[in-house]
Amino acid sequence: MTSPCVVVAGASAAEAPPGIEHAGPRTDIRYAPDAAALAEELAGADILFWWRAERAWLEAAWPAAADLRWIQSASDGVDGLLFPALVQSDVTVTNARGVFDASIAEWAIGAILAFATGLRRSIVDTEHGRWEDGRTRDRVAGSHLVVVGSGPIGRAAARRAHDLGMAVTLVGRAPRDDPEFGRIEGPEGLHAVLAGADHVLDALPLAPGTQRLFDAAAFAAMKPGAVFYNVGRGGTVDEEALLAAVDGGHLGGAALDVFDREPLPPDSPWWSAPNVVVSPHVCGDVADWEEQVVAVFVDNLGRYVRGEPLHNLVDVAAGFGRG
Repeated sequence: MTSPCVVVAGASAAEAPPGIEHAGPRTDIRYAPDAAALAEELAGADILFWWRAERAWLEAAWPAAADLRWIQSASDGVDGLLFPALVQSDVTVTNARGVFDASIAEWAIGAILAFATGLRRSIVDTEHGRWEDGRTRDRVAGSHLVVVGSGPIGRAAARRAHDLGMAVTLVGRAPRDDPEFGRIEGPEGLHAVLAGADHVLDALPLAPGTQRLFDAAAFAAMKPGAVFYNVGRGGTVDEEALLAAVDGGHLGGAALDVFDREPLPPDSPWWSAPNVVVSPHVCGDVADWEEQVVAVFVDNLGRYVRGEPLHNLVDVAAGFGRG
């Protein structure tokens, strides 16, 4: 194969992704820091490394992508990349599956522990100089966690919860038996499963069938005092319904790393919502995540050059990585 031409979208040569130099001396790397540059650089390019770009850039530049064969996303989720013309094309898409599983799972477990142990409340009391003793806390062991989204991130969180003595139920795309977790429930059983949960973790991609899956009916199905956590995508949640469930006292709280609108505007009601932890979409961002993502791309680039199967293939019609 001749030397491939790679366009890095959302970066410049002066601020290149760390480790991109390992792509090899025979790789023709171009940089497209903005929409205009992408439209220019895509002509004749074989590969697109989707670093820090916006979907609208690629939609506008798509007519110039006649030679494009493969797109590597720097994210696990691909909802910020896919659009109809790309989905209908024969361009292969891969993602950063595996890079963020452990760190997101650790964040989720940390949030669960913060609510169950009362640590979240203690942090708030510390900021206000309040000493409120005589209160009790919950045990994590023996409580029930429902993880909605049975992909690698959801499974990583489920393993850690199980190690803490929690009962764990997974909900996936379809009901099935799983060698590690026993029975995985399907969407049709979601509300019944939610009724027995002390903690509910949303680890869903934003894809056909997941938009607003957590709606008013889902939150009403949860037992009083349950806590909701979201590490998936904001669009999987009816945020008005969630806010009403928290404000009204039906839910015991929420810890949210993702939102429908990001960043949250200064007047967002989430800033002052009771018993809510707001996290700015950073739950997977460990110190070396950028290097890890680039390493995934460099490994796949070597596979592409050698004519080997690529890792982390995405089912573009379904909107998420393949199992």
